[in-house]
Amino acid sequence: MPQTRPLGAQISHMLKDRGVDVIFGIPGVHNQEMYRGIEEAGITHVLARHEQGAGFMADGYARASGKPGVAYVITGPGLCNIMTPMGQAYSDSVPMLVISSCLDEVAATRGQLHQMKDQRAAAETVCDWSEEARSAEATYALIDRALIEFGAKRTRPKHIQVPIAQLEAQAEAVTRWRPDPDPDHKGKFVVTRLPGAITSGAPMDMVDLLALRLLQAERPLFVFGGGARRASHSGGPIPSVLAMSKAATFTSYAGRGVVPVDWELSFGAALARPDSAAIFEASDCVVFVGTDLAEVDLWRASAGQRPGATHVNIDPEVLAAAHPADFCLQYDAADVLTKLRAAFEKHAPNMKKPKSGWSAEIITGYRDRWRAEIDAERPGIILVCDALRDCVPEGTMIYSDMTQLAYTAKEVWDMDRPGHWHHPYGFGTLGYATPAAIGGAVARKGKPTMAMIGDYGFHYTMAELGVAVELGLPLPIVLWDNTKLGEIEDSMVRAQIAPNAVIAHNPDFCKLAEAFGAKSAAPQTLDEMQAAVQEAFNADGPTLIYITPDIIG
Repeated sequence: MPQTRPLGAQISHMLKDRGVDVIFGIPGVHNQEMYRGIEEAGITHVLARHEQGAGFMADGYARASGKPGVAYVITGPGLCNIMTPMGQAYSDSVPMLVISSCLDEVAATRGQLHQMKDQRAAAETVCDWSEEARSAEATYALIDRALIEFGAKRTRPKHIQVPIAQLEAQAEAVTRWRPDPDPDHKGKFVVTRLPGAITSGAPMDMVDLLALRLLQAERPLFVFGGGARRASHSGGPIPSVLAMSKAATFTSYAGRGVVPVDWELSFGAALARPDSAAIFEASDCVVFVGTDLAEVDLWRASAGQRPGATHVNIDPEVLAAAHPADFCLQYDAADVLTKLRAAFEKHAPNMKKPKSGWSAEIITGYRDRWRAEIDAERPGIILVCDALRDCVPEGTMIYSDMTQLAYTAKEVWDMDRPGHWHHPYGFGTLGYATPAAIGGAVARKGKPTMAMIGDYGFHYTMAELGVAVELGLPLPIVLWDNTKLGEIEDSMVRAQIAPNAVIAHNPDFCKLAEAFGAKSAAPQTLDEMQAAVQEAFNADGPTLIYITPDIIG
């Protein structure tokens, strides 16, 4: 006879069988059955101080590991608390699976503990889908569906809720096994968007056409987003594609590190600079790869390119927003770029590439001007970013928050590898960096991880510092304290609004960290800051490194 256990315990065993090693969450009377099987299944549980922290940890873990981040939460307030991280994960295409309990019945009975009018529907507003599993089989099917979809389509968070009585009921173990999907099967078809219609096309025909257009162009331009990360791994096609096409490049913030740091025609992550629109208008072949071109990438209505650009993206919603004259390939970026490299090798020997309209001098001129603009907008912060960049170990993974220090760094700090800087793009929640970095450090044991956060953002999730202490994570947390909501104050002044409600009383952050059992440092110079950061990477627990604008001198 198959072994039976309460369904709550079977869920943990199933997740372990599917490759889940870590779960983030907080137990409560409604979801305690889910905790019955965690240790028995051999899963590590990380106890957050707040469900928002658990969600950000799951997000950070997923970004660092490439595996789904899983969180267990209770009915009602527990799910509400994790909805902010779910919204952030949706915005940033992060694979997060949230499993919650729910009440058995809500229509005929009022006043129950943790009761909501429609918990499932509430969660659905911030995730890919939210479903209620009313049987063991439904629970197993939905978990498999979530895990399969994480590998087969654009990754976004999912929510599964299970009634309390079902969690407590005896259930047989899942009997079927669905292997992980082959990542090479992702998006295996191509479409080209013509006026008024989307029609199928042959993959190599479309890529051949793109190769010929790039080889004939004088000022070709690539824009790489986070969806192009897989194409930039060791041996990936991006360096060859750039060398053969002589194309200039931009990256979105999420795409930083995709373009080799030594590519002399890289404009960097400067899409939001207003005069970058003139570069797009002057380009005669623009290719957007794995990027949504969202508001938070551009801060204007469009990049500025002429009609006829090419878009490579697995998300049909992104392609549907393209100009009717654009070419749209619903395809995985790495596969398209690999085919493009092969097409270049076939066509380039028989073609004479026009003289390039780009030069290293042109790109350097723009970048120097943009750097000066950034320094004028946020005086001196560039020096802090430069000093941090120069002192972190190779391969450091950084989690940043909504703070002027991070806003500056995103534009001036070139990354030497993709997927190593994580920021709450899009949804833009405060408090992300500390718990997300904890999740990342859990996933990257023995590898350097750092958080960068502002004084106000730190207030949101400061309690999670206790988790980093409990786990003994050597995590530097660089806290930028300008004593106010500096970016909001600047925006209010620009809008001629009296900057009220932008200053809050701060604690002694160093003493606060020490009260949690963490280490602290308050360097007064950039040299002292670099030494504190380097020491923190070798500590036996987290270190809060407190800096203010006075450090600039």
